[in-house]
Amino acid sequence: MQLSTLVIALLTAVLVWTLLIRRLSAKPWIQAGAIDAAHNAGPTTLPAAKIGLWIFLGVITSLFALFFTAYMMRMDPHHAAGVTWVPFDKPAFLWVNTLLLILGSLSMQWARTGESQGRINTLKTGLTASGFCIIGFLVGQIVAWNQVREAEFFALTNPAVGFFYLLTAVHGLHILGGLWVWAGATLRIWRADKVISASLTVELCTVYWHYLLLVWLILFGLLLST
Repeated sequence: MQLSTLVIALLTAVLVWTLLIRRLSAKPWIQAGAIDAAHNAGPTTLPAAKIGLWIFLGVITSLFALFFTAYMMRMDPHHAAGVTWVPFDKPAFLWVNTLLLILGSLSMQWARTGESQGRINTLKTGLTASGFCIIGFLVGQIVAWNQVREAEFFALTNPAVGFFYLLTAVHGLHILGGLWVWAGATLRIWRADKVISASLTVELCTVYWHYLLLVWLILFGLLLST
């Protein structure tokens, strides 16, 4: 049952990520003439911010890969540390947090669509909704932490609990970093009467939220299965 839960979570994450990438890459609002002009214009260079984001995502991927590997290795009952790994029931509130993170990612995608089509109200609404959902996710994570603590699982001698706090905290810190960028972009756009040149900022925020959603789905599946 635990293995099947992990497999389902991983397949869901891959499916969601694939659909989102296809959506981001399609750009159906671009006119055919613009595409031909882009081909005739010769090679172009990617913005430095976009390159920097993908490098940063690569670093984050390596970081979480190391954490996930350490998590699986530490579960080994013959681990050299000698401290027994004691599984515990994960808070049910994590399902609510997962839903909030999905809604936040979808809202950011909605905002990006509004920006690309010049719809200022859609852009503002999508950005605001995304931020509230992500903030709700962080608040929900604190609630989940308190539920674990109140269930008397807050024992430093249990490595399962320690990894739960570690992995969710690291993911939450990356969420906070994204909120800082989101806040700056949202304030700037809300002060404008029409869609300003925020295409790159909105695109990078969207990619970042989708990525953190993917990481959380994998992390959540791992926690549920162990």
